[in-house]
Amino acid sequence: MTDTRATATHATATHATAGIPMRWVGPLRISGNVARTETRIPLATYESPLWPSVGRGAKVSMLTPEGIVATLVDERMTRSVLVEATDAQAAHSAAQLVQARIEDLREVVRGCSRYAQLLAVRHEINANLLFLRFEFSTGDASGHNMATLASDALLAHLLATVPGISYGSISGNYCTDKKASAVNGILGRGKNVVTELLVPRDVVHDVLHTTAAKVARLNLRKNLLGTLLAGGVRSANAHYANMLLGFYLATGQDAANIVEGSQGVTMAEDRDGDLYFACTLPNLIVGTVGNGKGLGFVETNLTRLGCREDRAPGDNARRLAVIAAAGVLCGELSLLAAQTNPGELMRAHVQLERDPKTAKVGA
Repeated sequence: MTDTRATATHATATHATAGIPMRWVGPLRISGNVARTETRIPLATYESPLWPSVGRGAKVSMLTPEGIVATLVDERMTRSVLVEATDAQAAHSAAQLVQARIEDLREVVRGCSRYAQLLAVRHEINANLLFLRFEFSTGDASGHNMATLASDALLAHLLATVPGISYGSISGNYCTDKKASAVNGILGRGKNVVTELLVPRDVVHDVLHTTAAKVARLNLRKNLLGTLLAGGVRSANAHYANMLLGFYLATGQDAANIVEGSQGVTMAEDRDGDLYFACTLPNLIVGTVGNGKGLGFVETNLTRLGCREDRAPGDNARRLAVIAAAGVLCGELSLLAAQTNPGELMRAHVQLERDPKTAKVGA
C-alpha cells in the first residue's frame, strides 16, 4: 500500500498547512440495511500500527460470505436550548405547551431549512430551569450548524409565544455536543449503527491466531468489567476512538465528535468455536456535505468510498456511517485478538513504529 498525506489548508494571514499520513486499508466486505459493498477505507493517523491492524480485521471480513453486517438503527442530530421560568411549575407548564405545539414548531423549522426536519422535542426540568432537546434529521450533513440554526429560530418562536419563560442559552449542554455523557447513548445523536461479524473457527485460528473463547473472555474482563471499574460512561470497548479519528480526519469530519462517537459497546461470544463479534456505535456523527468537504483530498476520498453518488438526501451520509462503523469493528477485533497473546501488541508497535536496531520494550 502506498502512503498518502491528508492535507488541510486554511487561508489565513500565516497560511498554515497540516499534513497527516494517510493510508487506504482493506478491502473489507459490508452488507446490511444500508449498503452491500467491498471497499478500502482511508485512515489518517500518526499511529502507523493502526493500518495493518485494521487491515487484518478487514481480511477477516473478506473471508466470510456476508462480511460485516452493518445495521443502521437510528439517526438524528440534536441541539438543546435553555430557558428560565419563574419556578418549576411554570417550567412544567411551558414544557407541556411545547409538546402540544409540536406541529407548529415543525413548521418553523421548515421555514428556515430545506433539509432539516424536527423529529421530536424532549425536556428536562431542574429547579426553575427548562432544558429543551430538539432532535432533527439533517440529510447528508452531520447537522451541527443546521440544528443550531433551526434551534435558534425555535427558541425565538417559543420566547415570543410561550408565557412565563425567558432566554437562558442557545446551548444548554443537554445535546450533548463533544462531551462524554449518558444522554446521547440513551436518546441518540448522530447515526446509531450496529456492526456484526461471525468469524469461522479456522479463520479465528489462522488469521487472528487465537480462539473464540479467548476473545470472548478478554472482552468480558477487559472491555466490560475493566471499564465498569474505571467508571466508563455507557462505553465498553478497547479503542473505537483510534479508528474513528483516522476515518474522520480522512473524510473531512469534525474530529472532536470522536468524544461521543467513541462511546460504544463491544460484544464477543464463543459459538461452538466460531466467534460472534459485534460493535454498537450509537453516536456516529458524519456527513458528506458541509464544512471540511470542499478540500481536495476529502472530495477524492468520499468519491472513492462511493459517497458522492446521486442518491436520495441522507443516503450518502448513511453509507459513510456504516463504512466508518465497519472500520471500527475491524480494528477492534484485531486488537482484542492480539491482546489474547502475551507480547503480541508490543512486538507490533516495536516493529512498525521504531528502529528495530535500537528498539527496546519499555524504553
